[in-house]
Amino acid sequence: MSEPDVGRAPRATASDVLAAQARLRRHLDVTPMHYAERFGCWLKLENLQRTGSYKVRGALNALMAARERGDDRTVITASAGNHAQGMAWAAYRLGVPAITVMPKNAPATKVAGVAHWGATVRLHGETYDEAKAFAAELAAQNGFRLLSAFDDVDVIAGQGTVGLEIASVLMPDVVIVPIGGGGLASGVALALKSQGVRIVGAQVEGVDAMARVLRGDHSPFSPAATLADGVRVKDPGLLTCALLADLLDDVVIVREAELRETLVRLALEEHVIAEGAGALALAAGRRVAGKRKVAVVSGGNVDAGVLAQLLSDVRPRPPRKPRRRIRETAPEVPAIAAFAPAAHMATPRRRNDLAASAPSGGGEPRLRRATAARIERTPHAIPEELPA
Repeated sequence: MSEPDVGRAPRATASDVLAAQARLRRHLDVTPMHYAERFGCWLKLENLQRTGSYKVRGALNALMAARERGDDRTVITASAGNHAQGMAWAAYRLGVPAITVMPKNAPATKVAGVAHWGATVRLHGETYDEAKAFAAELAAQNGFRLLSAFDDVDVIAGQGTVGLEIASVLMPDVVIVPIGGGGLASGVALALKSQGVRIVGAQVEGVDAMARVLRGDHSPFSPAATLADGVRVKDPGLLTCALLADLLDDVVIVREAELRETLVRLALEEHVIAEGAGALALAAGRRVAGKRKVAVVSGGNVDAGVLAQLLSDVRPRPPRKPRRRIRETAPEVPAIAAFAPAAHMATPRRRNDLAASAPSGGGEPRLRRATAARIERTPHAIPEELPA
């Protein structure tokens, strides 16, 4: 984690999120919301964000806030891919020199995306944490500004604008957020928690560093290999841990098989292309109750070969059939009784008299049976006894 700048608050607040929204609205479009009917959940499509991930929000906000403070140093960061792409794009837009350190096994699409925007790419180590240590070493040697991918006040505030955009469309009961280092979850919690929204984190089994820390387990931990490389973090942030200890309602641990099936179902049923970490929140949503659930699809930068292999290997279970709601109807009138008008039935004054056909309790008028309609259209009442 980088040392905090002089004069910066040690903890992000909701005011920081609002300030970030004011900075970013001129540069980033609002990403859409989509209701996935087969999942019974709303999706916040951050895979359609600039550079294909929400990470550009925090990176751009951090660079703009630093410029406001007069900090024009070269920026260096470590990332598994999405934060590096976001910072490269933001640095290109603002004219700031940027260096990114990425693991050697980072997806080729993400490495190419960083290089496309002109940032310097250094590949080092096999994991994000090894890349982060190398970036910190380079920053100390050259006087660069080390920008954390998640453990930074300005980065957290920028990610929190996702929550503000969700609230501008609908007020959810619960928002499910993927957690790696905790930057997105912390920002969304700052934006929505005061409005009574539950915030639930999602992590992969064996890649649950944040869940371990929140329950007091600080033993040595090595994350397992996972499809969700974007959340494969060994040491979550200090700032994010402090925030989530106060604001997070629950953490759901997802099995790797569930994650793979959800990613394939997203592509085949909802036509949404998501990376492993992007499908994580929706995979956890099966175990979260709520009438208005929102899952953040955090990114869509999936390697083409990985996606093709998943579509070939994974055979998702058929979705549950929807339950049709049937309104209660009035009991059937016997055919004989239909030809005998009841004594209390009044003949309508007009043929289209809806008031006469409306139920006594109000509501929409009901259609009459055809036989009853013919009786009611008789112009004159037939006397019961005919004269001799």
